[in-house]
Amino acid sequence: MTTAGEAGWHASRYNLQAPMPDGKYVAIANIFKGNCALYTPIELYLLSVVEELDENHPIIERFAKRGVICNFDERAALQTMSRAACAAVHGIGLTICPTMGCNFDCPYCFEDHGRGKMSPEVQDDVVALAERMLEASKATDLSVTWFGGEPLLAPDVIESLTQRLMALVEERGGTYSAGVITNGYLMDQAMVDMLERCKVETCQVTIDGLEDTHNATRVLAGGGPTFERIVANLRNCKIPFKVNIRHNVHENNRAEMEPLKEFIDQLAEESGNTLQYYPAPVSGSETADERGRQVNLLCESNESEVSITQESQRFHKGRGHYCGAHTLWSLGIDDAGNLQKCWESVDKADHSFGTAHDWDPADPFETAAHADKLTSWLNTAGALDDEECQECIWLPTCVGGCPYKRLYVERKCIAFKDNPEEYVLALAARIGEEKSEPESVEETKDDSDE
Repeated sequence: MTTAGEAGWHASRYNLQAPMPDGKYVAIANIFKGNCALYTPIELYLLSVVEELDENHPIIERFAKRGVICNFDERAALQTMSRAACAAVHGIGLTICPTMGCNFDCPYCFEDHGRGKMSPEVQDDVVALAERMLEASKATDLSVTWFGGEPLLAPDVIESLTQRLMALVEERGGTYSAGVITNGYLMDQAMVDMLERCKVETCQVTIDGLEDTHNATRVLAGGGPTFERIVANLRNCKIPFKVNIRHNVHENNRAEMEPLKEFIDQLAEESGNTLQYYPAPVSGSETADERGRQVNLLCESNESEVSITQESQRFHKGRGHYCGAHTLWSLGIDDAGNLQKCWESVDKADHSFGTAHDWDPADPFETAAHADKLTSWLNTAGALDDEECQECIWLPTCVGGCPYKRLYVERKCIAFKDNPEEYVLALAARIGEEKSEPESVEETKDDSDE
């Protein structure tokens, strides 16, 4: 008899487990494979002695399908995936800022607002860059996120660029898609209709709590409340695309998470629009600190709770990159045509590695004005030079963490790093909702890094 161990099978290094409240089962999540399932006591025993079993034991195939055992080095695979991430092409992704100006003055905003809107000359550069990226990558698909500042302050730029970028994609028989991140204040029916013409499929609008709480932080640049108008837009407009309602959770509004979710659900029902609530812990920023209006971060226990709620809904298998900053084919472009690798840098000219006018991905380092500022982002993929990260059981999930924070602030570990059981139980709670097997839940598509 050849044992499973002799055949190369062993328990995954990336198994997390938690006993279920009913005491009958234990949930095991494999974060390399992206699967969470319930296990009986006999299955747990077989897993504990898996290397001693016959390689043809029927449980081997079942365990392997779920990822709780494997016959290869998962960490080495993650390292290979990280090295390949910068060249991997799944389409071109551009985050375009028609303007860096904003009609809001939110205290936690990481941006310094100023300047006007994107000039016709810079728009020409953006289109030419998109064409070079499509040619160099041989991709046919292009995805655009309209960002800012407040992008709806420059709807003419959005319409003009959309027509020209769509034409590039149509020439290649590809697919064009778009999303917008807006504060929602200007999103009346005429603006919604414009966004529909521009093929916008998703929209993000931030609401920071119920009316009084929201109006304490989401204020107009000259002062004044914003809640009533945003909600009126969401209620009265016929919005043909999905709207994600982001709740920036901080110490002063975290008690309103559930009431706000109920409010959004009711608003969706009343309006007939697709509105989906999601919470996001507030992060600190240099800009907010300098303005002397820093909103307190959540304490660790509460940030962990918010993050578990968020991350368990976008459970994904191990991957080589954290976000688009780890690939050549995803860029941010500010209103002046400066190129960045992260939207938290779009207002910071000193983080730019080049311009839309000059940069060519066919020769990415020769044409970069500051090649080191490009390679520094790409080389954070997978945290290959960080021994602590390489030993961490969470590596398939966090992939070394946010590259912006790693480069410009400090390494940011996931908030629930020391609370794996609650995360596993949150995953286990989804078993029976959307699944491929009666007793398991597998990865869901994660668009957060696109």
